[in-house]
Amino acid sequence: MSGCGELARQSEFWEHDTAYRNFDHLGFSWCGYKKPTAETQIKSQEQQWWGIPVEWIPEK
Repeated sequence: MSGCGELARQSEFWEHDTAYRNFDHLGFSWCGYKKPTAETQIKSQEQQWWGIPVEWIPEK
């Protein structure tokens, strides 16, 4: 449970009054994720739908 709380703190989840950034994000999360498009990718980046970006370096 403490791990979940730490992730929520890092993602700033508790600083928002809703789980979705806006109605575009809500619509994508409810049904748009089934067929993502270039347009939804652009919206997600511009509107910052997805928390903290984390750089991932694959193991060699």
